[in-house]
Amino acid sequence: MSEKNYPTPHINATPEDFAKTVLMPGDPLRAKFIAETFLKDAKLVNNVRGVQGYTGTYKGKRVSVMASGMGMPSIGIYSYELYNFFGVENIIRVGSAGAYNENVKVRDVVIAQGACYDSNYVSQFHLPGTLSAIADYKLLRTCVEQAEKNGLRYHVGNIHSSDVFYGDLADAPEMLKPIHAWGKMGVLAVEMEAAALYMNAARAGKRALAICTISDSLVTGEATTAEERQTSFTEMITLALDTAVAMD
Repeated sequence: MSEKNYPTPHINATPEDFAKTVLMPGDPLRAKFIAETFLKDAKLVNNVRGVQGYTGTYKGKRVSVMASGMGMPSIGIYSYELYNFFGVENIIRVGSAGAYNENVKVRDVVIAQGACYDSNYVSQFHLPGTLSAIADYKLLRTCVEQAEKNGLRYHVGNIHSSDVFYGDLADAPEMLKPIHAWGKMGVLAVEMEAAALYMNAARAGKRALAICTISDSLVTGEATTAEERQTSFTEMITLALDTAVAMD
């Protein structure tokens, strides 16, 4: 690894500043909350553009947490740099998602085995077919084992990584709206980052997993507030940290 690769335009740090496993929420305030609430001796290692990154210890093991921002282009930048320039081996996305399935309730945890996508992010890899964006199996298996130990209500399956939050679907037939189009294929929930993370991990030969707490249901209309999403998804955060420690 050459010194010329860091600091980058987005991360003002060195490889020694990061643990091998990084938890990655979208919101910088959630990264700060995780560091201050769960990590011992947390140190701020990056604050470029207000995208806060911290490293500390959890149950005696070194763990980092850094925000990704919103959307696949944003997590694409940060995960690429962490994997390729800073020596990070595992990235665990901890985020929120909207349920497509009536059996997936608000505050349930979804562990993303795969990430369907409507993004063109994959085009950069010049593949002669269609890529299945999937989680690393070791991370996935470890996470499920920890979820069982922690007694969580969780679901494992496909999620949908979308490029749009406000889709122009007002006049679209009901069957073409994402909740029905993806839902009929058993896709559990929608978010905006996991597919790009999985693609970057595959390309770098590293590991990735997305864990999401359901913040709202597109089936029932039930939703949490922004403050609740920032501070109260503690079961998911504990699950991700326990997974990180178990991977060591």
